[in-house]
Amino acid sequence: MIPRYSMPEMAKIWEPENKYRKWLDVEIAACEAWASLGEIPKKSLATIKKRANFSVKRIDRIEQTVKHDVIAFLTSVSEHVGPDARYIHKGLTSSDIGDTALALLMREAADIIIDDIKQLMNVLKANAHKYKNTLQMGRSHGIHAEPTTFGLTFALWHEEMKRNLFRMNTARETISYGQLSGPVGTFSSLPPFLEKFVCKKLGLKPAPVATQVIQRDRHAEYMNTLALIAGAIEKMAVEIRHLQRTEVLEAEEPFEKGQKGSSAMPHKRNPVGSENLSGLARVVRSNAMAAMENIPLWHERDISHSSVERIIVPDSAILINYMLVRLTGILKGIQVYPERMKENINKSYGLFCSQRVLLKLTEKGLSRENAYRLVQKTAMKSWQSRRPFKDLLKKEGLITKHLSAKEIDSLFDLKFYTKNVNYIFRRVFK
Repeated sequence: MIPRYSMPEMAKIWEPENKYRKWLDVEIAACEAWASLGEIPKKSLATIKKRANFSVKRIDRIEQTVKHDVIAFLTSVSEHVGPDARYIHKGLTSSDIGDTALALLMREAADIIIDDIKQLMNVLKANAHKYKNTLQMGRSHGIHAEPTTFGLTFALWHEEMKRNLFRMNTARETISYGQLSGPVGTFSSLPPFLEKFVCKKLGLKPAPVATQVIQRDRHAEYMNTLALIAGAIEKMAVEIRHLQRTEVLEAEEPFEKGQKGSSAMPHKRNPVGSENLSGLARVVRSNAMAAMENIPLWHERDISHSSVERIIVPDSAILINYMLVRLTGILKGIQVYPERMKENINKSYGLFCSQRVLLKLTEKGLSRENAYRLVQKTAMKSWQSRRPFKDLLKKEGLITKHLSAKEIDSLFDLKFYTKNVNYIFRRVFK
């Protein structure tokens, strides 16, 4: 069964309710820091912590008038708290709240994505071992090259996702920084202690230096990490799409009971899931480019990055969550056809052994150039006449002069191509 993709957990992170809740967490932590310095009466702090709340609808209505989301938020909170709300946002500027809270949101999203990657890696590992010795024709430029195994494909994908797991953990660390340093980041209106207090309480680190905003290279690293994950997903999706082509048909996406592939042609079983993933990867990559454009800002701050981030950060996080879960579902249910793989291996008449013949002839004393010319001439004849390469080699006098029929036969043993698969698996799955 292919899973459905409502993605409620990730979507909830980016709902206004959660964003404003994070803003409130930052504001209350700041009030606690001020209270510890004796700048806010304990009774007032207790009132703030008890009553502080907001209404998303009310914030939206206020913002229509004031045209400023943080002011609208603070007004809504003040309506809940009462007179003691005068202590809220003391010494802070909007970015202190917004950027610190955004770090919390991006970290929450990263935790989900990290778990998704681990789930995908489990499936990749299982499939790698399941198809470890399943022979498949290896292709370069889309043309038959030499045999490989389907398990090695999954091992390759697993290793790449291992790198993406490392990158995502690193990006999570890079983004887990807060700032509460006031206008232009000089701590003119609040002490550095307050930033340390709030960041520690929220599980963040203070940005060593900032302007009025946390610098956007941190966000760009996070977004480019998502783009790299999207690239890996598309890489797998494209391979599945190629393997499902009628002329190849070595593997297919799961096709559920009752599923239909075409409104016009009842026979169709299309790789729609993989095509969907290929398309979505383009969106995530485009968003990463937008994040790069957000790095240069005017002087100590402008808000050209803000409108962009309201779109690209939630969208990319939600998309990557969706893409990882969908790909995991596809690979759990992938239909593999080993017999078809054997058929396809035989479609090039044994030409995949050309390198072995070439090397054997050089061992017999021929120059590489002469050996290459002889093998290529026989290979082209095999391809054009559709006759087994091995048979033609045995009829070529300039080759049989150096290689016996028994030696030629030995060069066509498929086990030769899989002799180091265990070695590769040991390196990947330590």
